[in-house]
Amino acid sequence: MYKNILVPIAADHDPSTEAALNVARALAADGAKITALTVVEQMPGYVQSQMPEGQMQKMQEEVETGLKAELESAADVTPVVVAGHSARTILDYADEKGIDCIVMASHRPEFSDYLLGSTAARVVRHAQCSVHVLR
Repeated sequence: MYKNILVPIAADHDPSTEAALNVARALAADGAKITALTVVEQMPGYVQSQMPEGQMQKMQEEVETGLKAELESAADVTPVVVAGHSARTILDYADEKGIDCIVMASHRPEFSDYLLGSTAARVVRHAQCSVHVLR
């Protein structure tokens, strides 16, 4: 059983979110902490320079509001929204917060995923903790 579980959730709030949270709960020890993490992808500087000032912050706040609303009935889950590159940010967050298990959904791979690697594949390859991937 795990004490500190991270459940990455796509910003589009994939329908598999509830399944991932249920698996996290099943793997959790008594008193475990479950964190739902959404990563807002960083835009390149040249794109940000063309956006209205504060647009990235506004977008992050909107994602956070949506995540909190989605998890409103899940009192045992702490929602967190951060900005960065999805896989790298998930891995960094897990290291910084002492996560001992990551529970995440994986989309069915397309051909390009075999060449470039999906977020789930990158997390599985580089995580320093257990990773449970839902299909």
